[in-house]
Amino acid sequence: MEGYSPALLERIVSQGGRYAFKEAAHNLEELAGCKLSAVHVERLTERVGWELAAQRDEAAAAHKQGRLPRAHAHAPAAAAVMLDGGRLQTRAEPSPPGVMKPAWHEPKYACCLTLDTKPATSDPQPEPPAKFLDQKAVPQLVQELQRVRAPAKERQPASPPPRTKPQKKRTARRPRRWLVRTVVATMADVHEFKHLVAAEVQRRSLDRAQWKACVCDGQASNWTVYTEELKPLGFVGILDFLHLLAYLYGAAQAAGGSEGARWQRYCEWLRWAWNGRRDKLLLALNGAVATAGEPPDSAGENDPRRVVLTARNYVANNTDKMDYPRYRRLGLPLSSAPVESLIKQFNKRVKGSEKFWRSSAAEAILQVRAAQLSEDGRMERFWATPRHCRAANSRLSRLAA
Repeated sequence: MEGYSPALLERIVSQGGRYAFKEAAHNLEELAGCKLSAVHVERLTERVGWELAAQRDEAAAAHKQGRLPRAHAHAPAAAAVMLDGGRLQTRAEPSPPGVMKPAWHEPKYACCLTLDTKPATSDPQPEPPAKFLDQKAVPQLVQELQRVRAPAKERQPASPPPRTKPQKKRTARRPRRWLVRTVVATMADVHEFKHLVAAEVQRRSLDRAQWKACVCDGQASNWTVYTEELKPLGFVGILDFLHLLAYLYGAAQAAGGSEGARWQRYCEWLRWAWNGRRDKLLLALNGAVATAGEPPDSAGENDPRRVVLTARNYVANNTDKMDYPRYRRLGLPLSSAPVESLIKQFNKRVKGSEKFWRSSAAEAILQVRAAQLSEDGRMERFWATPRHCRAANSRLSRLAA
């Protein structure tokens, strides 16, 4: 490709997948003595991204036809698939220099995990985590969730943390509970995305796991993938508990009363949710809706009546995915935090106030970044395969299809 050695090309694409092309070009010159323009780094990175996309799409096509080989003969004991959407800006394609027809687009992501967990005979954590009942910590947690979820034009930068004296000792990080992570990312709609996810699940034999879960927030597109592709394979649908917490806190505040009464209401609702007392929680939310009154059509999203009604509907629509004591006994995750963290890593590369992508270019960069963030050695295998072999395999796969 362009006459570069495989080692140098790998280094170029590694930088182009992680950093803005101008910064990548600067890094290459400074670290490797390789002087390239940002445009050239962009072209090379995109070409590799398109190769990765072609491999991914061929796997999805093979899955549809029932001929996709499994990369792992042995099934993991436990697995999870977590789904979510990000945000990036696009522009018209093709277009002259400058930004034509800018728009926000939601790329879709899947975080596929094998888990380091085991089932238990009893609930291993019958009480909610202390931070979920901390009157100072909860509002900050909810604010952060809302800041990330809000439309980009409404987002406010996070408040800088207060200055404190440097501490000599760092708090130990909680060990992660997964063994291997792989990533699916695309600009395509949910109807194509679901096939990409299904292919990755089969390729890794996650469908053969004894215990397996699909953890998402309440977005309908996430549950479309679950219902049509993962539920038939025996995956357990789990509503992300952190997003549920945010809805319950907002409704408890909107329902009125003194500060103490609102906090007490939230704590009670949260405990019911944590302990799987879904009927009791829904009954309380129905009562809050009746007390607040139905919001008129003109009511805004922050109208207390609207906030309470939205929380009630959120719970009512997802009650079947809120049996949290059972999920804890099975050793399954309650939060989709791993995919949220993953999206932040993607956003560092593709999202910014001055980044406007052509859709095809965004798709290519997403594939490079997804391969870099996957922990199954796929990027190493890609570079270990000579390019003429990759091209031949791609052509043969298309002919066979």
